Amino acid sequence: MARLDRLATLCVGRPLAKLLGPVAGSRVPILMYHSISDNLFGMSHPYYQINTSPEVFAHQMRWLRNRGFRSIDLCELIQKFASQENLDKTVVITFDDGYRDFLDGALPTLKQCGFSATIFLATDRIQELPTRLNGAEYLTWRDVRELRREGMCFGSHTVTHPDMRSLGPEQIEYELGYSKEVIEQKLGEPVNSFAYPFAFPEEDHNFTRFLQDALETQGFLNGVTTILGRASRQSSPYFLPRLPVNHADDEDFLQAKLEGAYDWMHWPQRLYKTLHHKVPPMQQSVVVDTDNR
Repeated sequence: MARLDRLATLCVGRPLAKLLGPVAGSRVPILMYHSISDNLFGMSHPYYQINTSPEVFAHQMRWLRNRGFRSIDLCELIQKFASQENLDKTVVITFDDGYRDFLDGALPTLKQCGFSATIFLATDRIQELPTRLNGAEYLTWRDVRELRREGMCFGSHTVTHPDMRSLGPEQIEYELGYSKEVIEQKLGEPVNSFAYPFAFPEEDHNFTRFLQDALETQGFLNGVTTILGRASRQSSPYFLPRLPVNHADDEDFLQAKLEGAYDWMHWPQRLYKTLHHKVPPMQQSVVVDTDNR
């Protein structure tokens, strides 16, 4: 199936990024993975699929290693942005949801390549025994502790993985605070990072202001979203953009994304969300609370 985003990225985005792009080392790709398996998730078009086969993932990681990339976590990224370090050949690797296929599909390759990653957990899906939802199995708390000992990091992906714009203020605070509390209790260390589930409503300024306040109040230091692009010093530390990666990303396409040739996709993405922007009925209370502070 033809991918117009791939064609435009390689034929137009790449030349423009090389000609007009920012100074090398000033932007960092935050890669967004989900399931490392052959289990097809999402819609039929490659753009929407969230699985990467273990073989393709291993090839992508070795490609990064062989080109001199190093991985850092989100807190380190924010610190290095603040000190204005050159971040050329730097990448952040993230995984959403906490699928159990990470153990066999991703961990051996990451260790072999010397990379670390951050896994964002929807805590209701993480139990003492493996839970299964929509054909996918999730990590257990024992798995999580073992992965932490292996150098992996963990962040919150809410409790129930809801569309947060459909929630009221108290529900949002529960999704943020309780997920953070549970992971901290299970690991015995602070949880600093948050990943927003579903499409991030960057066009809804009232909601994003409320959400940032809630994240700060709950003690989070940073967060990632589904906004397309690479992170920079100008990015909000709570709403960092990411680059989705799946089994359809060959070397050419992956390299183009890392070089900034895919950043252009943020603008049609934002335009689409702006044109289709609606405030859900339950969110009215969020808007009122924000406006009346």
